[in-house]
Amino acid sequence: MNRFIRRLALPLCFTLIAGAGVACGKDKKSDNASKTNSSGAAAKEDIKVGAIFDLSGPTADIGTPYADGIKDYVEYRNSTGGVDGHKLALSWQDFKYDPTVAGQLYGQYVSEGAKVFMGWGTADTEALRPRVTTDKVPFMSASNAETLTDPTVTPYNFFPGASYSQQMRIILQYIADHNKGKVAVAFFHHDSPFGTSPLEDGKKYIADKKLSIDFSDYAMAKGATDYVAQIGQAKAKNSKYIIIQNVPSPAAVLATNLASAKSTAQIVCLNYCANEIYVKKAGAAAEKTIGVVPFAPPVAGLAGLDEINNFLKSKNTDAAAKGQGYVQGWYTMAVMSEGIKNALAAGGTLDGPAIKAGLEKIKDFKTGVSDPISFSSTFHAGLLSAPLYQVDTGQWKKIQDPITVQK
Repeated sequence: MNRFIRRLALPLCFTLIAGAGVACGKDKKSDNASKTNSSGAAAKEDIKVGAIFDLSGPTADIGTPYADGIKDYVEYRNSTGGVDGHKLALSWQDFKYDPTVAGQLYGQYVSEGAKVFMGWGTADTEALRPRVTTDKVPFMSASNAETLTDPTVTPYNFFPGASYSQQMRIILQYIADHNKGKVAVAFFHHDSPFGTSPLEDGKKYIADKKLSIDFSDYAMAKGATDYVAQIGQAKAKNSKYIIIQNVPSPAAVLATNLASAKSTAQIVCLNYCANEIYVKKAGAAAEKTIGVVPFAPPVAGLAGLDEINNFLKSKNTDAAAKGQGYVQGWYTMAVMSEGIKNALAAGGTLDGPAIKAGLEKIKDFKTGVSDPISFSSTFHAGLLSAPLYQVDTGQWKKIQDPITVQK
C-alpha cells in the first residue's frame, strides 16, 4: 500500500498545484521579475536577446571574432549591473551563413520573447527584413548594406558603421582626387548580396560626380582556389586599383595571386578584409594594401580600448590579440544596449517600438575606435565617415583621417 501511495504522489502533486506554477521538490519560476537578488529585493526582469553567428560557414574567419565580441560584451555588461539593472539574456546559435537556418532561429528566439535580435550577414539580414518589420523587433547586424538605412523601408534595421556603399564612395573619391585623367578600377566581390551591395551605388556615384574612372566588376566565386582568370581580365583593362569587398581569406588568396602575377595594381579592402586576419593570411602580398576602416584596428596602445582591455585582462588577453572583428562585435552590442537603456529611461513598456525610439535617440555615442555614432528617425546607419589605413611592415597604419562624402 505504501509503495502504491509513493507511486501516485509525484503526478498528483503536479496535477494539484500546476495552476500555481510550482513543481514538487523544487520551485521553478519562469517570470524573472519574481526573482530576488542577494539583498532580498526583487530583481529586474532579464532582457532576452536573440543572435545568429557564422562560426563554421563561408564567413567564419571574421564571423567568429565578431561573435566573441558580442558574447563578451554581454558578459561584461551583466557583470557591471546590466542595463539599468536588467541582465541581458543572450541566446545564440551558429547558422553557418545559411539564410534558411537564420529564419528558423529568428522565429524561435522571437517566439521565446527576444526583445532585440543580432544578425550577421547581408544575405540573412535582407531575407529577414520583412519579418523584422512586421514583428517590430529592433535588428542590428554586421551587414552594412545601404538598403538597411532608410527607416521608411526598414524601420527596425540598424547598423553602427558606414555602409558598404558609403565606403565605396569614399574610396572612389579618394582615387579620383589622387589621379589625373582616366583611371581604371576593378571591383572584386564576394558572390552574394554582401558582395554586390555597393556595386550599383558605386557606379551611380561615378556617373553622378562625373569621375574619370573606368569601372569593372568581377565576382569571386565561393570556394574558388584562385582568381587568376579574373586578374587577367582586370590586367587587360590596365586596372590601376583593385577594390575588394570580401572577407579576409579569399581576399588574401586574391592578394597572393596578384603578387604572383607581378601586378602593380593598388589593392584596396573595404572593411571586412581590412583587418589583421587578411594581413596574416596574405603575408608579404598584403603590403601597401589600403583599407577603408570605419572601426580602427585595435593595435596595442590605441586610445579608447580601456573598457575592453580591462575586461579581457582576467582572460589573459587583450583587444589587439582579439582583433578588429571582435572590437566591432563588442561595440555593435554596446550600441544596441544603449538603445535599450534609452528606452528604459523613457519609461513605458519595453517593446520593439520603444527600443527603436531609444536607438534613434543615440547621438555621438563614443567607441574610441571610430567617429561618434549617431542614429536618427530618418537614417539608421551610425556613421557616414571612415578613415583610410595602409599595411606597412605587417601593420595597419592610418594614412587618412575620416572622410565623409555626399551621394
